[in-house]
Amino acid sequence: MWLLCAVLTASAQKSNTEYLLYGVGFYNLENLFDTCHDEGKNDYEYLPTGTNRWNARKYENKLRNMSRALADLGTDRLPGVGCAIIGVSEVENARALTDLVAQEPLRARNMQFVHVEGPDRRGVDCALLYNPALFTVDDVVLHPYVQELEKDSAYYTRGFLTVTGKLSGEDIAVIVCHWPSRASEGFYRESGARQVKVIKDNLLAQNPARKIFVMGDMNDDPTNKSMTRYLSCKSEIKKTGDGDMYNPWYNYLVKQGTGTLMYDGAWNLFDQIVMTPNVLDKKGHKEYKTLTFWTSQIQRRDYLIQQDGKYKGGPLRTHSGGIWLNGYSDHLPVVIYLIKKK
Repeated sequence: MWLLCAVLTASAQKSNTEYLLYGVGFYNLENLFDTCHDEGKNDYEYLPTGTNRWNARKYENKLRNMSRALADLGTDRLPGVGCAIIGVSEVENARALTDLVAQEPLRARNMQFVHVEGPDRRGVDCALLYNPALFTVDDVVLHPYVQELEKDSAYYTRGFLTVTGKLSGEDIAVIVCHWPSRASEGFYRESGARQVKVIKDNLLAQNPARKIFVMGDMNDDPTNKSMTRYLSCKSEIKKTGDGDMYNPWYNYLVKQGTGTLMYDGAWNLFDQIVMTPNVLDKKGHKEYKTLTFWTSQIQRRDYLIQQDGKYKGGPLRTHSGGIWLNGYSDHLPVVIYLIKKK
């Protein structure tokens, strides 16, 4: 664990108090497919004979790129340590995850993963990476996305990967999401938000002290109804009441005009990590007796950013216009930091 002794410099000098800091991240890996066909999945574009000519060389480069970005996540505040847990989306299967954590930057930290094969037609799933020295897993459940409209009953999409465990000796739960795409109406993401709220409320009913983090590629901005109305996310800590969640990303988009992915030259912020009120220092006492939200960050590295051309300034993705760019993802990773008095 990384001892953080300079977060509150003045207080630390007066009281000689030490603090622990933990990173909790999320990253959409943009189609981390292996090169083999999975029976029953529409993964043909990511085969050697597919439209992307996805071969061993491209796959190995993708693994190296993803592992570099994941290992860097959180190191601005936690150099050499990085995140305790990272939710990821758009991963094909456990084989790709096994190859990912075998890459040197992640292997050096003994990063492990949690994954449940889901029903998505393309075969992309959510997963959770974690450092077992910092986080221990208690239980794993993949809650299916249930179609609320009868006409969609035969359509299957990503579920909600729910992992309970302990971080710094405290009970936490992480719900990793990848809500339906923007090709679908807002109703489907709002439906996802309603379902996640039920999962969250049930977890709290079982253990009111459990600290819950909902993270993922929501395919909606913090300003959309799925987040503000149906998941009841608030943009200000003091306004986050019982039953609500706090969304630190709202003001990144609204006030700073920045985000995690770019469309037609404008930023969206689909990649979010929101939290229950028991993670917040609502009164501003800065006691940090239990795990408490400290700050948030969109992880930006020069190597993650397109440096020239039409999409200059946006995320450097793997493919663009059918051309292999040997990039990273069309999304940027995000991280929140939790602080606790040692």
